[in-house]
Amino acid sequence: MDEDISIINSNTRNEKIKNFFLNNKKKLSAFLIIILILLISFFGYREFRDYQRQKVSNLFYSTIINYEESKKEKTTKKLIEIIELKDPTYSPLSLYYILDNNLISNTDQINILFDILIDNISLENEIKNLIIYKKGLYNADKISENELLEILNPIIKSESVWSSHALYLLAEFFYSKNQKQKSKEFFNQIINSKKPNPDIVTEAQKRLNRDLSD
Repeated sequence: MDEDISIINSNTRNEKIKNFFLNNKKKLSAFLIIILILLISFFGYREFRDYQRQKVSNLFYSTIINYEESKKEKTTKKLIEIIELKDPTYSPLSLYYILDNNLISNTDQINILFDILIDNISLENEIKNLIIYKKGLYNADKISENELLEILNPIIKSESVWSSHALYLLAEFFYSKNQKQKSKEFFNQIINSKKPNPDIVTEAQKRLNRDLSD
């Protein structure tokens, strides 16, 4: 008797499963198609992204390998194109190459390229902070103290590894303007900061002892 009941229950369960699939065949087919499309899209996007990154990589390296003074304008144009592609690796490298080789003399144009990196590319925090610091360093002898503070404030207000560098840049900026009290305040901020760079602390202490002691 128990065996008969078990067989009946099993048959009933199988019939219910069969009916479920028959009654929901269209929905299940649609669901499977959606899953398949999502998988194809995901792996297709990854392939496309990797292909695009490889193209940008090849363009960057071919550009700098073939650089000659006679090709300065052409090289600069290609590097700007790479920056505008907003690649997290090769866009920053392209701007660094432009700066290191003095390919653009127009300050406004350089700052536009800096802002593309800072505002329009998804970068790791410390890489973005490094770029902000480089922008401050590039502009330090061309702008007012308020403008320099505005550039560097995102680093100074954070616990970035570049915070000490930004504070040191500001301290030296004010020292060069003969604003020694402000300079001293920033050197002291380096020494008292939570995560100071040991080398920067040493240099700050030297400057305080040598030039800013009371």
